[in-house]
Amino acid sequence: MQAFEVKAPHDYHLVNMDPSEPGDGEVCVRVAFAGICGSDMHIIHGDNAFVQFPRITGHEFAGTVERLGPGVSGVEVGSRVCVDPVISCGQCYPCRIGRPNVCSALEVIGVHRNGGFGGSVVVPADNIHRLPDHIGLDAAALVEPYTIAANVLDRMQPHPGDALLILGAGVIGLTLLQMARAMGLDTIIVTDVIDERLAVARELGATHVLNGTHDDVESRILALTHGEGVPLIADAACVPALLPQMLRLASPAGRIGLLGFSATPSELVQLEVIKKELTLVGSRLNNRKFPEVLALIRDGQLDPLALVSHRLPLREMPDAIELLERHPESTRKVLIDIGA
Repeated sequence: MQAFEVKAPHDYHLVNMDPSEPGDGEVCVRVAFAGICGSDMHIIHGDNAFVQFPRITGHEFAGTVERLGPGVSGVEVGSRVCVDPVISCGQCYPCRIGRPNVCSALEVIGVHRNGGFGGSVVVPADNIHRLPDHIGLDAAALVEPYTIAANVLDRMQPHPGDALLILGAGVIGLTLLQMARAMGLDTIIVTDVIDERLAVARELGATHVLNGTHDDVESRILALTHGEGVPLIADAACVPALLPQMLRLASPAGRIGLLGFSATPSELVQLEVIKKELTLVGSRLNNRKFPEVLALIRDGQLDPLALVSHRLPLREMPDAIELLERHPESTRKVLIDIGA
């Protein structure tokens, strides 16, 4: 069985691995499709502080249950499932108050444990979610990115009529856009520095798109909001240097959702935060958002396959990585067909 293993930063190969046996409360999932995420690229580059090497990466995936461990009930071999990669202890303070995605002993499948870029993967049975009949395994592999969007929007607590500014039209920015549309937000402004990405954002429902290389973003946004600023700002660009601009563009009582893991300090002007009584929230992974996202896909309110720009077999994984690094203007989600 082939798998994609990152042995150390910049050291990755396709390897042969024997399938693992599920233990108590676990199932073995035969992976059908897996998506490459920006955090997978950070692992490859050595920029992920949480990964433990060597590692089979991949936390966006779907497949079928092929073996059950002892004590597992309520699921059958052959069930089509996607997998929530968040594993929490259930005992620590975050878990006790209903925020297991920041568990003190958090583990993430594909980061702390082996993930989906292999023929099969062992996961806790509690982390699998059965698929509605008409959701394909390719679309189901992309549920996880939408849970990221659902989580940060939930953290920002949208009100009816709120406008949303999304910085960055990469995959997370596009999932935020689709999720915001599904939630009923009418005004969604998307910024980026790549016109091709902004064109996709427009196709997916952005009401305004701005290119930071040639548009005066701040004056345009203030004009669009009649000088008031934007109530909701989601940082899908994850560039620390953009925080001062976000503070300036936020409306009084605005909420800013931060998603990046950079260790680079951001300049924070406290006056901007206090005079507007802004709320800055961090958002990590997802807090039990899989059922919500699956329901929206089932009802046709989200289209995961609209994110996919390329499909490649697992044997071409090194080519997929090169594609993502060299052609960001034409590459959105690269979906890996594990069985091809």
